[in-house]
Amino acid sequence: MKILFNKFLLKLAKLLDPERAHFFSLLYLKFNFLNNLFFTKDFKSLNTTFCNINLKNPIGVAAGLDKNAEAIKGLFNLGVSLVEVGAVTPKIQYGNRKPRVFRLNSDFAIINRLGFNNLGMKKVKSNLKKNIGYGALGLNVGANKDSADRISDFINVISYFANDVDYFTINISSPNTYGLRNLQTEKNLEELLSRMTMSKELKKIRKPILIKIAPDLEDKDLKIIVNLCKIYRIAGIIATNTTINREYDLKSRYAGNNGGLSGKPLFNQSNIILAKLYFISKGTIPLIGVGGVFSGEDAYKKICIGASIVQLYTAFAFKGPLVFSEILEDLNKLVKKDGYSHISEAVGSKNYQFLVDETDRSIFG
Repeated sequence: MKILFNKFLLKLAKLLDPERAHFFSLLYLKFNFLNNLFFTKDFKSLNTTFCNINLKNPIGVAAGLDKNAEAIKGLFNLGVSLVEVGAVTPKIQYGNRKPRVFRLNSDFAIINRLGFNNLGMKKVKSNLKKNIGYGALGLNVGANKDSADRISDFINVISYFANDVDYFTINISSPNTYGLRNLQTEKNLEELLSRMTMSKELKKIRKPILIKIAPDLEDKDLKIIVNLCKIYRIAGIIATNTTINREYDLKSRYAGNNGGLSGKPLFNQSNIILAKLYFISKGTIPLIGVGGVFSGEDAYKKICIGASIVQLYTAFAFKGPLVFSEILEDLNKLVKKDGYSHISEAVGSKNYQFLVDETDRSIFG
């Protein structure tokens, strides 16, 4: 029955434009209609920890799917152990003009230029309060488009949610807010992390703070980011956000549209960034792998090259709610096949070999 229902949901979604389909998907999750159909049993082999957060498995929902904390319970009932809400800005923000989401069916990809559309931190907090206790929660933190001081926006949002979530992600890599990616440069990133470290409000907060980076960075940029994360004790890195790169063999009619590209075409590039971060940091900085995960094998590959946690978003749009339980069942099999007792033993196990096989090896120089 669950396979038939999953197919029905996917066919229904394809009849709608992508943003409207997203809206109705959230409604379905919010009211938790037959979500228990897709829940899988817990596998002890998949129990893990991330930044001292105990998790029943390493699969989470990436930011962007539930921007306003409206469907948290429904998402956890699909079997994930972690949901990242947002991006959330201090003030309500409509985002960019529609149409702003494009489904690339032939490429199993999505292009979005949403622009941090959300209900603002006050409304999101109200929603969040109704959905605590189902699993680990992260908050993706954004800055308002018209903000005169984006760093203050980050600090204000984190302070406002200090006691409501398990970790925070500073989003410095969305391509849909003008100038935001400039925060990834050495000078700007050091100013950001320095001000956050010195902030009186954040000194009181003991929750892990992560940063989310772009997949379009060079080796020198990654080395700078890792170094600054160590200096300022950033708890982890999410690799990666969407890409503005179009150097892929995309076949869909919307391939040339502006915005961030997510989905299968991003898989290998995001893996390269992930593997390089693990190698540069010598495995000392916890990593979350995002980008192009559609199967248990995809998720396991990210784990073996360095991710402690894997997040999904685009696969949900193309494969439906069943995708999470399928991935968890496959992960359990893959862990046992490789002779591991727990999935944490696989983290980084194939990092060096991946870098040798898939990169120009410049990272070793």
